[in-house]
Order: sequence, then structure tokens, then C-alpha cells
Amino acid sequence: MKILIVEDEPELLQEIKLYLEKDDFVCETAHNYNLANEKLNLYDYDVALVDITLPDGSGLELIRQLKSLHKDTGIIIISAKNSLDDKLNGLDLGADDYITKPFHLAELNSRIKSVLRRRRFNGATEIIHNEIKIFPDDKSVMVNNQKLTLTKKEYELLNFLIANKNRLLTKESIAEHLWGDNIDLADNYDFIYTHINNLRKKISAARGNDYLKTVHGMGYKYTD
Repeated sequence: MKILIVEDEPELLQEIKLYLEKDDFVCETAHNYNLANEKLNLYDYDVALVDITLPDGSGLELIRQLKSLHKDTGIIIISAKNSLDDKLNGLDLGADDYITKPFHLAELNSRIKSVLRRRRFNGATEIIHNEIKIFPDDKSVMVNNQKLTLTKKEYELLNFLIANKNRLLTKESIAEHLWGDNIDLADNYDFIYTHINNLRKKISAARGNDYLKTVHGMGYKYTD
């Protein structure tokens, strides 16, 4: 899953990034309004962590901008203790949750996962698509009650595909989601085919169906 962290305190920004990356999130950062606004317009994220008070603008305006783009990004407000009005305004604009400084990183991680479950999978603790079951808490996958041995990227790839079922996903969007925004500097995205092919083989070996369709010249679509 891909997270954008918008926070102007360098130490806190780095602490959040390192902690979430240990839990296999792909994290991008922005230390001010202008950079965050640019990233939100260019890229897609599963969750954006938005500090309300930024040196060159308001996090509330970022939330407003994000909602105007109609992207399915979960939003968690990071706020100071005395900013109740800002928190309420952010929730009114469409934010999913808020957390008040100072906070424990474990609590932030828990809130992120809760937002992801609510937005992507209607709050389910298990993601089920026919014979395929995903268990986000321990990042495991079962096919026909047989546990698959997946790499981290294969697990995230399957999760991303099922979360975007019946939507065309370009190779670029898959690469950005799994490896971060800087991957758009890559010369090509042929490595995506390797991960797709490996995932297909492992599901097939467990007698699972191939729901992933190749749309030639465009990308992939995970279907019913």
C-alpha cells in the first residue's frame, strides 16, 4: 500500500516514514504544501497523512483539493492538541480520521490499516474473492485453503489488483503503487510482467483461477 506523508517537522516525518516502511508500506513524503499538492495531482495514494499546519499553506486546502480530484484516497489528519476546529473542518471536508500530536507510531499504523479496510474492503478483516483469501493482518494468502508463499511485492500486487477489480491498471500505475513515485523515471516497465507471471504461476499451482486479463498495449485488469 502506498502512503503520502505530509509533515513539516523533519524528524517526525522521517520517524513516520521509517516506521511504516518496516511494515512494508511504500512511503512518499512532502514537507510543505506546494510539494504535497504537486504529488497529489500527479500520483495516486491509498492514504494521505496530512498535517494541518504547513509553512506555505493549509492542510485543509490539500484535503479540499484531493476531494475535488475524486481520488479514492483515505485521509488522516495530523493535528496539534489545540486545533479542534481544524480537525472538525477536516472531517467535514471528507477526511476519514485524525490523530493528535504527540502520538504513538503504532497507533498511527493501526489507524491507517483501519482506514484501508473501510475504504477498500468495507471494513473486512479478510479479503475474499472466490477461492482466494487475503489476510491483511499477517499478510498471508490462501488459495483453495492452501497457503501461498509470496514475496512482499507479489502480496502487494495481488492486494492492489483485487482492490481495483474490473479497473484497467496500466503498467505505470502498478509500478508507482508498488515501488513509489520515482519509478516513473524507469526506462521501461518490463519487470512488471515478471511479477505478474510469477503471481499467476503460484495461484495456478494451488488450482486457482486466472482472473488477471492482459489488455495488450495498455495494462492489466483483474476480473470476476
